[in-house]
Amino acid sequence: MEQKLLISALFFLIKMAKEKEEKKGNGHHYDASDISVLEGLEPVRRRPGMYIGTTGPEGLHHLVWEIFDNSRDEAMGDFCDDIEVVLLPNNRIRIADNGRGIPIDIHKKTKVSALETVMTTLHAGGKFGGEGYKVSGGLHGVGASVVNALSIYCKAEIHRDGGKYVQEYSRGKKKSVVKKVGTSKLHGTIVTFEPDVEIFKDIKFDWHTIVNHIRQQAYLVKGLKILIIDARGWDDKKGMDDSDVFYFRDLGLELSSTSFYFEGGLISLIKYYNKFQKSIQDNIFYVEKESDGVGVEIALQYVDDIVDRIIPFANNIHTPEGGTHVTGFKTALTRTLNTYCKKNEMMKESEGGFTGEDVLEGLTCAISVKLREIQFEGQTKAKLGSQEAQGAVATVFGEAFNNFLEENPNEAKSIINKSILALKARKAAKAAKDSILRKGALEGMTLPGKLADCQSKDASESELFLVEGDSAGGSAKQGRDRRTQAILPLRGKILNVERARIDKMLASKEVKSLVIAMGTSIGDTFDLSKMRYHKIIIATDADVDGSHIRTLLLTLFYRYFRAVIDAGYIYIAQPPLYKIKKGKEISYAYTDDEKLKIVGKGADVSEIQEVEASEEAEIPSEGEGKEEEITKKSNKIHIQRFKGLGEMNPEELWETTMDPMNRVLKKVNIDDAEEANKIFDILMGSEVPPRKSFIQSNAKLAEIDI
Repeated sequence: MEQKLLISALFFLIKMAKEKEEKKGNGHHYDASDISVLEGLEPVRRRPGMYIGTTGPEGLHHLVWEIFDNSRDEAMGDFCDDIEVVLLPNNRIRIADNGRGIPIDIHKKTKVSALETVMTTLHAGGKFGGEGYKVSGGLHGVGASVVNALSIYCKAEIHRDGGKYVQEYSRGKKKSVVKKVGTSKLHGTIVTFEPDVEIFKDIKFDWHTIVNHIRQQAYLVKGLKILIIDARGWDDKKGMDDSDVFYFRDLGLELSSTSFYFEGGLISLIKYYNKFQKSIQDNIFYVEKESDGVGVEIALQYVDDIVDRIIPFANNIHTPEGGTHVTGFKTALTRTLNTYCKKNEMMKESEGGFTGEDVLEGLTCAISVKLREIQFEGQTKAKLGSQEAQGAVATVFGEAFNNFLEENPNEAKSIINKSILALKARKAAKAAKDSILRKGALEGMTLPGKLADCQSKDASESELFLVEGDSAGGSAKQGRDRRTQAILPLRGKILNVERARIDKMLASKEVKSLVIAMGTSIGDTFDLSKMRYHKIIIATDADVDGSHIRTLLLTLFYRYFRAVIDAGYIYIAQPPLYKIKKGKEISYAYTDDEKLKIVGKGADVSEIQEVEASEEAEIPSEGEGKEEEITKKSNKIHIQRFKGLGEMNPEELWETTMDPMNRVLKKVNIDDAEEANKIFDILMGSEVPPRKSFIQSNAKLAEIDI
């Protein structure tokens, strides 16, 4: 027996050795020949996400920010006071400044022009020491070279030292050496680039995204003039003459443009964000001071609202994810208000002290720090990592804000009372939430009775349809795929949560049902990992009431479930507007243009019968009437107009709106959080004048369905 086992073991070892040799022979070895060395800018093209975050719209616009930031850094060093940004035809962007111009002399180390070094070499630039820039947004030195690497066409034009110099590139590689093409009395840099379609599948620069981003920069650099021009419809028959840095200003063409110039700095920025808010603080707090080599500039104002807006910058780079400067500010704000409140006996000891959540409520604040050596977390610079910023901000702001409170007792009282109200509301909301959302209620144990849940427990394939009314809910429940699709009917318009706290919000039956169905809990106990559906689909009627309900739901998600939107879980269903019958052929149209295409340009208008959904019974079906009448009427085109989901039968609703193979869904995302925040304030807040003004200004853009 033992001998047989030994023989079997021997054969097994021989077999394993042979398989190992075969794998080695098939290339499963690992030695120096397997190590890839990418030269030049090839790493950028291989892994663009490492440098610009994404190859979607955000990454596409990041290219603009990188080139613009270089010009902006010239302005921060007082070398430039004018920048021109032009959107050109064929997906090209042209950015010009009147700065010093990138040096064109030979670089000692690379043995080529400094311009070519900057444009074609990673981690090369004037921001790594020396006296090129005392403060800049660039740390990694990859901005211009990354844009060059990801562009099918790129051209740099330099005006300096009495000459004009040009070099062109394609996908990061030079097409020629730097050439002097003429003389010039001007000074500055012009960079024109066209993103590569191999990297960016959908190249479409958004005017509003560019304007909103650059507006922030104009507030941050006092005295800087910026002109943005939309020349995408410009017909350049003669060819662009680049003899002037600011060429487009002298064309005399009627092109859409926006210009910015602010002397007020961050105070002007706060006024802009609070334009539609009711202030509880007349004087905007402002401080600008340097501490331990870190420049600190802060402006803030409290308004009558329950949300906070902190707009942080580091070396003029917007850091939406915050960082050490924001941490230092929040710490100092909480400590200063607690100290002032205790010193002036403005709060009962039983109420305890303020938390960060209390003192942030209703606050609009802009924080800007400037550092010589700056550290960001990642090339996209969304979060500041420099530790010295935290202490500098806490010191400068804490001292200045304490003086502000002492010198402005009336405003100090308003701010303290606002924070005390937030403290009381926080405690009341917590008690209400604890009583309403009992343990287990959000984990699927006590789901709302009107929820028709799906069979699947896999959130990645589960969908929750939020439908308007019992009629649509009934059709959706009958027509759905029960395995993966859940239905939650909503009766009427849910609570407007724009200015509602959690306790009031959860007292709303419809909102409470939705929160429980989602399973994530809410507030400080929110947990995205417990989300029961990875698609929440808002399916409302195509009328004014349906649009209002959809807006109320989006307000709820934006204010209390922002992470759900950021995760890409919120969708809006697009039900068809028309059902078109041409003889026995049935088609659905989602827009008026689609209806015209289906009907056909040559269709006889007299032969088209358009009816509302309620009149559908008048349209003869295939089984009605005599055979001769059906043949005669089959030449007519019957158009049925849907006014609501409840007017569709289960089969129609499934086929057009719920079937993953046929339906049309719009994913909800937030391209500009601050702009979205402002729109929600205007449309859903309590102030009527801003809403009236917004409606009057945008009335022409509305699609009115009468």
